[in-house]
Amino acid sequence: MTEEASGASAHGYRVLARKYRPRTFADLIGQEAVVRTLSNAFATGRIAQAYMLTGVRGVGKTTTARLIARALNYPGGPSIEMPDVTPDCEAILESRHIDVIEMDAASNTGVDDVREIIEGVRYAPIQARYKVYIIDEVHMLSKNAFNALLKTLEEPPPHVKFIFATTEIRKVPVTILSRCQRFDLRRMDAEVLMQLFAKVAKAESVAIEDDALRMIARAAEGSARDGLSLLDQAIAYGSETVKAAEVGAMLGLIDRTRVIELFEAVMAGDAAAAIKEIETQHEAGGDPHTILSDLADYVHWVTRLKVAPKASGDASRSETERQRGQEHAAKISMPHLTRAWQMLLKGLKEIELHSDQLMAAEMVLIRLAYAAGLPSGDDLVRMVREGAPPPREARPAPRVEREPDNGNGPPPVDYGQLAVASEPAGERPQERSTETRPFAHLSDVAAYVGEKRDIRLKNQIENLMRHIRVSPGQIEVALEASAPPGLVNELGRKLNEWTGQRWMVLVSRDGGEKPLAQQRQDKKDTIYRETREHPDVQAILKRFPGAEIVDVRDFESAVTPVDDMQIEKDTDER
Repeated sequence: MTEEASGASAHGYRVLARKYRPRTFADLIGQEAVVRTLSNAFATGRIAQAYMLTGVRGVGKTTTARLIARALNYPGGPSIEMPDVTPDCEAILESRHIDVIEMDAASNTGVDDVREIIEGVRYAPIQARYKVYIIDEVHMLSKNAFNALLKTLEEPPPHVKFIFATTEIRKVPVTILSRCQRFDLRRMDAEVLMQLFAKVAKAESVAIEDDALRMIARAAEGSARDGLSLLDQAIAYGSETVKAAEVGAMLGLIDRTRVIELFEAVMAGDAAAAIKEIETQHEAGGDPHTILSDLADYVHWVTRLKVAPKASGDASRSETERQRGQEHAAKISMPHLTRAWQMLLKGLKEIELHSDQLMAAEMVLIRLAYAAGLPSGDDLVRMVREGAPPPREARPAPRVEREPDNGNGPPPVDYGQLAVASEPAGERPQERSTETRPFAHLSDVAAYVGEKRDIRLKNQIENLMRHIRVSPGQIEVALEASAPPGLVNELGRKLNEWTGQRWMVLVSRDGGEKPLAQQRQDKKDTIYRETREHPDVQAILKRFPGAEIVDVRDFESAVTPVDDMQIEKDTDER
């Protein structure tokens, strides 16, 4: 797994990312698919003339290229099994073998550099079985350089192999890709990285806390090299013991428990507590952008637990995150979580633009806290149906302070009436009781299907059906030529199920109105044309050359019909 310590001591300190670089395919963690493919290819003699290795930084592209070069030239090979380290193996791994030529395409981008390769492939290897050319960051080659390499790459001499590595596979011409056997090196899971870092720390005689391993694995973002570099820094920071608090300070992170406390404050609508919390974290050295990024990460974690409870087994999450995340996923509704996510994404951009990041972050938290008291779209629809007046002002919900754990578990936090999931426990939307709904037009049917959350069927109704006649228990439509078979039967079956009433859907050969979607588009085009021809709009377009009308909306149809007197009364009171 490691390079010889004696060699490292002779040349000074060697960083962990180089000291623990894989020397065999057995050490190449997280890339089992690549190893298996190469093993089978070597065993059957199906050796490609060129390989393309792609993946994000630090996943082992260059290391894998050297291992392939070593396997191709291993005595008795080519072979994946390389138990002995021969002088040729050592030279290949140290990038000093005369027949394994490594080139950095970032600094050798022109035709002249490729011409040297074309001239060199004519000569047989001096010591090894194959002459291997390893070109790193191959996407940096110029267009002319790629074109110059095409013929040689398609029909290289039998003693020559090419291995390319790139982080930008889309920038490599298809003509090059079609001549290579491609391997996509995947990001490493946090659990795999934690095992690797723990093994390296043990080899270095360094004690490291599990939470510190989680922080480093999460910060590595799937890159073994980045993670080992952070581990190297953490060991230097903490000497013989690496603690989570020290790693958090080194990375500019805040204790995850503090992030959860901030989440509870904003979701409970307690803006004052949220402001106090972020100021405390900022005084402790936390970066406002990092704090909100961690908050967004926790919102994503809770949302993920809500839709996929099995995700609680994620090894990169602490026990506190898993336990509290499950509690929050059970209590907070999906609309409020998704709204918080969208507001945080927008807020992170605002922080990057403002000179005072703490000020911008506080404004984001205030918006989040007050949004916790706002009803979701479903809540508003339900209020209108039930005749309840819409809320005139969003007021923060009261927050119950979390007290120390007395052994019976932490006391509950009140997230406010609107932030709690509105669906009754144990009841799914499709299991609700049936209802009888009168329809007067196909648009009423489409709207009803949309209420039932069947968006695919709603889109098909609006785009593929033409209204002819709708009466109680019967719908007559004409279909567009692209309508899928079984669409009419599906609509009738679902209406029967949802309404508890028998519906018959008849199909006419022709006639009928335009599809609903086409009607809306025609109306929008008419409004757009009339708006553009309006004298005031023409004056504005003339005053601002280059300005365009991006969108036009019919204000009257976009506003929900509410009593005008009530609107004026509410406006006066505010």
